[in-house]
Amino acid sequence: MKRRRLLQLGLGATALLALAGVGVSAWRPGWRDGALSAPAREIFVAVARAVLEGCLPADAAVQRVALLAHLQRLDTSIAGLAPATRGELSDLLAVLGTAAGRRAMTGLGTAWAEASAAEVQQALSSMRTSSSVTRQQVYHALRDLTNAAWFADAGSWDLLGYPGPQTV
Repeated sequence: MKRRRLLQLGLGATALLALAGVGVSAWRPGWRDGALSAPAREIFVAVARAVLEGCLPADAAVQRVALLAHLQRLDTSIAGLAPATRGELSDLLAVLGTAAGRRAMTGLGTAWAEASAAEVQQALSSMRTSSSVTRQQVYHALRDLTNAAWFADAGSWDLLGYPGPQTV
């Protein structure tokens, strides 16, 4: 082996290890210690603002409180899932929590916390109509979990005209 080739291999291996190290350091499970991680919470707040537009309180302070309660309901809902399902959701949220994963899976170039509702709506719509079954499944998971946790709260029923369960 020539010296030049050996140096090229060494530089290539160093770059690959550096890239892998960055990837590992950016990987944060979406579900940790019985709750959504901070990056996963950012994802679900952005998705809630997009999916629940028109249902969320208009006042920013009231909306923040409503979204915090929504995240608590999400934690409760996800805690009730089977461990394998929770693990898959955690992995998905970890991927979506990275810039590369977010771009690849959703097409969203803006960070979740900085994206507008319109940008997230466009990304979700693109996932919903994608030819990729995986992207469609991710769309349905995010949307369905968001809707289930939001509309599980009796406070949201008036908006739908739902009087609540009938007493028997």
